[in-house]
Amino acid sequence: MAKVDPAQFVREVRAETARVTWPSRRETLVTTGLVLALSALAAVFFLVVDQVIQFAMRFVFGI
Repeated sequence: MAKVDPAQFVREVRAETARVTWPSRRETLVTTGLVLALSALAAVFFLVVDQVIQFAMRFVFGI
């Protein structure tokens, strides 16, 4: 079984983190805005679909 060395692990994590290409602040804000906007759009879409299905069920079952 391999010996676990916490210090070596931390060194490897730091080296790997240094190689990562981090997004700029602007890219992060744009991406976050898009995620929020598309989530809101999906919520509205499913609300409308739910209301249409509810209307159809009430019409079919006469409730």
